[in-house]
Amino acid sequence: MSRAPDFVVHDEGDSVGVVVVEGIRAGQKLNGWIMDQDRTIEFEVKDDIPIGHKLAIRDLPEGETVIKYGVDIGRVVAPIRTGEHVHVHNVKTKRW
Repeated sequence: MSRAPDFVVHDEGDSVGVVVVEGIRAGQKLNGWIMDQDRTIEFEVKDDIPIGHKLAIRDLPEGETVIKYGVDIGRVVAPIRTGEHVHVHNVKTKRW
């Protein structure tokens, strides 16, 4: 990787990455590091996303399971496009 990543993904099977820098703004081109495969991905982010929050690394239809670090973290309740913020407004836990 030529520069530090803007977000990290554990495995290419994950559906989200975690933002690791501050100040991510809609329209920025981000680079991410998929740790298990030691490869990079790039795309344009659609929303402002705070550090530590998730972003979709592929399109996620309503009802799909969200995978972060290889773990099921919830269900998509509103369609999410690649590069969009993934948070409580579009993902809910399956616990209740």
